[in-house]
Amino acid sequence: MYNIEYYYSLIKSAFSKLSIPSSPESLYEPLRYSLSMNGKRIRPLLCLISCDLCNGDVNKAIPAALSLELFHNFTLIHDDIMDNANLRRGYPTVYKKWGINSGILSGDVMFAISYFEISKSVPELVNQLVSILTQTAIQVCEGQQYDLDFENKQHISTEEYLEMIRLKTAALIAASLKMGAIIANADEILQNKFYSFGEKIGLAFQIQDDLLDAYGDANKFGKTIGNDITTNKKTYLYVKAYEDADEEQKNKLIYLYSGKEINSVSKINEVLTIFNKLDILNKTKLKLNNLYEEAFSILEIMEISNTAKVFLKDFVSQLINREA
Repeated sequence: MYNIEYYYSLIKSAFSKLSIPSSPESLYEPLRYSLSMNGKRIRPLLCLISCDLCNGDVNKAIPAALSLELFHNFTLIHDDIMDNANLRRGYPTVYKKWGINSGILSGDVMFAISYFEISKSVPELVNQLVSILTQTAIQVCEGQQYDLDFENKQHISTEEYLEMIRLKTAALIAASLKMGAIIANADEILQNKFYSFGEKIGLAFQIQDDLLDAYGDANKFGKTIGNDITTNKKTYLYVKAYEDADEEQKNKLIYLYSGKEINSVSKINEVLTIFNKLDILNKTKLKLNNLYEEAFSILEIMEISNTAKVFLKDFVSQLINREA
């Protein structure tokens, strides 16, 4: 029956067989380094899970699962450059070790390899899977651009923020679930339900990431706590705080996120003080719970077995309480 460790073993085995050239070393070593970090492999896992829950052959989903993880890691390498991030999963980011130019190139080649891997899927499904990956890639870029644009805007509505993370984060998680269902030859209605379920989970996953950046344990989170604050990134916490703040608090937030030279420790503390006064931690947790409830309501109407529903719900519930 359904087994997370079994899916992990398939993914681990597939990556161990992934052929990565050795030369030029300065191009491929950053790629190997990125893949060697202790990533959660959530996207390939979801692809295999949905395939299995739809009674498909999970081995046929391995090329898509590999492609999804490669694509995800490509986005992380480039995101870290744009976010000036020092750590990723507790390790120095690729561009910090090899420089910006190498980071861009190694991300580019990982993007190309992700397409090469998905081309190894079941021949009659390749066009459909490549189409989904391509549309998702466009959405991720759109979401990333909105994210960058938000850095120069004082006020962003929660609706605008949720649309940005739907594109930047949720679309890939949703695509991962839909691809697995497609490979299992599930009908189109069920494929779309998996996609909708994935969107809700993806939104919650990014908001949880926002929460951990401000309130997480650095040793468990694997990234610098408060990095979103020091880099003026507009997270769900900021957007909700600005929405609920009085005029004085709004002006303080505008000043703190203005890009002026402010001591990072002081800046983090001042922002968190405003967040705490506005009870942003609990308000964010409430939004997370609402998103998971919406996801589970979609799960309930999926045409899969009750055993499959319980398994997927249990797996997603573990994500709700993650600390990294």
